[in-house]
Amino acid sequence: MVKEYKVFAGNSNPELAKKIAAYLRVPLGKIDVGPYPNKETRVEILESVRKKDVFVIQSTCPPVNDNLMELLIMIDAFKRASCGFVTTVIPYFGYSKQDKKKTGREPITAKLVANLLVKAGVDRVVTLELHSDPIQGFFDIPVDDLKSVNLMGSYFEKKKISDLVVVTPDVGGTKRARNVANRLNAGLAIIDKNRPSYRKAIAMNVIGDVKNKTALIVDDFIDTGGSMVEAVHGLEKNGAKKIYIYCTHSLLTPPAVDRLKKLNIEEFVTTDTIPIPKEKMFSKIKILSTGNLFGETIKRILKGESVIELFKNNHRGK
Repeated sequence: MVKEYKVFAGNSNPELAKKIAAYLRVPLGKIDVGPYPNKETRVEILESVRKKDVFVIQSTCPPVNDNLMELLIMIDAFKRASCGFVTTVIPYFGYSKQDKKKTGREPITAKLVANLLVKAGVDRVVTLELHSDPIQGFFDIPVDDLKSVNLMGSYFEKKKISDLVVVTPDVGGTKRARNVANRLNAGLAIIDKNRPSYRKAIAMNVIGDVKNKTALIVDDFIDTGGSMVEAVHGLEKNGAKKIYIYCTHSLLTPPAVDRLKKLNIEEFVTTDTIPIPKEKMFSKIKILSTGNLFGETIKRILKGESVIELFKNNHRGK
């Protein structure tokens, strides 16, 4: 038996919210979210949510601080409206890269954001491919960190690439790349990357055989694209025949699009966790929708069913 529930969305990614609602076959809840004249965030729930479970869909993508405040204020509004269980669906979790102190006198902002969400009253978080697994431990509530391995695996399976090698652009992404390689029955290669500063990354060595093979670079997100440029150039120098790029979250901060357009790649494949405006679209970009994945996750939460089953190889996704 499915509990009585409602799905609401902020302003960060309305198209994805519509796809999730369509999968669930429910209308999006009525809510007014916008700025006051002084730029403070205004939220008004336009229908009753008393004792109903609420799912709030909101990526904390750029403008990160605006979208984060929208989410926090929406959660507070729902709690004050006497709703039941509040689950935040955060397709892209902003500040996730700031998950540890790297130089000493730095904040751990991902932990701060986790604290803010819990303090606001959220009961559960659903997100997709956090930058690092330990971020789940920053919360004292359940966190479902979904994976896109079957979503993108199904897409690349259809291409029937016989000489595929999955490549991680840095050592930290080895686990993610290995999962993809296992899903696609492909080889694995690692790019040993040096990052002299947070603004610049230099590809050093390619560990693994990519010569005369088709390389698929897999990463969780792309920001300005500097690391990806170095990764592509490193693979070219090591004799890769063709190169594809897949990343889950595309921030595409300038000059990322200009950099990607200049690369000799077959395709740049990403998802819709972050909306990509028309001015950032280019001929080689392919966007996979996560609407069904999030919709199915919500269904399973409501029914009390396992979410981890979605990541097993026998669940191919859509």
